[in-house]
Amino acid sequence: MIESRRLATLSGSMALGIALVTGAVHPALADRKPKVPPVSVERTDGGEPVLVHEGEASFYSQKFHGRETANGERMNQNKPTAASRALPLGTRATVTNQENGKSVDVIVNDRGPYVDGRVIDLSRNAARKLDMIDDGTAPVRVEAKPSEQPNDTAKEKVEARAERAEQRPQAGGSGSDRVSHSGSGK
Repeated sequence: MIESRRLATLSGSMALGIALVTGAVHPALADRKPKVPPVSVERTDGGEPVLVHEGEASFYSQKFHGRETANGERMNQNKPTAASRALPLGTRATVTNQENGKSVDVIVNDRGPYVDGRVIDLSRNAARKLDMIDDGTAPVRVEAKPSEQPNDTAKEKVEARAERAEQRPQAGGSGSDRVSHSGSGK
C-alpha cells in the first residue's frame, strides 16, 4: 500500500515536470509570449504619422485598483488610463469601440494586457465611456498622433515608434508592422 502511494506520487511528480517543460500547465511557464495584432502606421492628409493598433480591448479587474503601474503611478479605476505593450508609456491615445463608435482618450501608464489578441487594457472609467462594461471586451481601434501628446517626451516616443514601425518591413524585419497611407490611394 505504501509502495503504491509512493509510485503514484512519483508518477504525478513526473507528469507535473513534463507539463511544466512543455507548457501544458500554463503558457507563461513555457515562456510563450501572447500573440498581439501588429501596430500599423497611417498618415493624416498633412503627412503626420498615426500609430494604429486594432484588436480586442479589456478592462482591469477591480483588484488592480491602487496597485503600482509600470510608470510608478497607482492604478486608479476612476481615471481614463490604459495598459499597452505596443505604445510608449505616457502616450495619449484615442480608443474607439468599433461596435458602437464611442471613443475615449486615455494615457498609457502600464504594460499589458498579456492575453492573445488583446491590444489594450482599460481602466473601468475608460471602459464605461466605451460602453463595454457588460461585455467585458470589445473590438477597438487605438490611435496615437505625435501632435496630440501631453508633452515633448511622449511626442518624441510616439514619433520614434512610428519611425521604427515604418522601417521594419523595408529593413527585412518580421513584417509584423504594416504601413498604409490613408487618403493617398496607396
